[in-house]
Amino acid sequence: MIRRLPPLRSLEAFIRVVRAGSAKTAAAELALSPSALSRRLGALEEFVSKPLFERKHQALKLTEDGQVLYEAVAPLIDEMADRIDRLIDTGKGMRLRLGVLPLFGSQRLFPRLGELRRLHPQLHIDIDSSHAAETKLGDTLDAAIILSEGPDATLHAVRLDHNRVYAIANKEMAASLGDRPDLDKLSKQTFLVHNDLPMSFEAWKRTLHLENLEPHAIDHFDSGQLILEAAAQGLGIAIMHDDHFTRSHDSRLARVYDIEVDSPYSYWFVCRPRALQSRPVRLFHDWMIRAGL
Repeated sequence: MIRRLPPLRSLEAFIRVVRAGSAKTAAAELALSPSALSRRLGALEEFVSKPLFERKHQALKLTEDGQVLYEAVAPLIDEMADRIDRLIDTGKGMRLRLGVLPLFGSQRLFPRLGELRRLHPQLHIDIDSSHAAETKLGDTLDAAIILSEGPDATLHAVRLDHNRVYAIANKEMAASLGDRPDLDKLSKQTFLVHNDLPMSFEAWKRTLHLENLEPHAIDHFDSGQLILEAAAQGLGIAIMHDDHFTRSHDSRLARVYDIEVDSPYSYWFVCRPRALQSRPVRLFHDWMIRAGL
């Protein structure tokens, strides 16, 4: 006799909420309304007869029982998903679900993907360019390339670079600011800060001894391509990486001040350790390292 099992959809909702760290994000990924997601979680709690989350101010935090359930069930769900993937594989190709930030994709990945295709013509890649890729690993993504101060210690991670923080403006603005930091001039400027690099501006100010700088405005962007274009159009001073500047090959842009500033952030390749057993992940991982991506 087969023992009764909890609803699979409820388990899926439970695992997504834990990995996303947000009920709102999990509901969006599952294309569910918040109430529908809540019902699925409630059904699982009813099945196990224990509360799995502490609900405080619309935030969900795992209870001890919830943590025990997650650690027991998540690897089994991952294994089941892998087995189903292998079962339905036609043998005609391999598919990698990869999270990549748009600027890294356009500047560093896509110019080299032709090499990978020639080496492994059977390998195809689905690209997810949205943010919070770490939360989707083992779920909707097999691997990701992220910007981070340091990935979660439970992940397999390969650091891809070490960066410098650059202040970048169009040539006219850079020339008007001069060769040496001027607090009065800088306080009249708008700075453009990327959402994935929030501490870079502080690092830049600290190194230039401009801790008291209060600019006219700080505009925030979630797109590296757009922030560079905004700088080129004279809309402000972009705080980005040296690599972003160099690879843009944009003759309209110039670096503001020739002063070295270490960035708190690097690009990392990340995946769950067990994902390296997957041939598509392993092929991409090994090629990426050999190619010095």
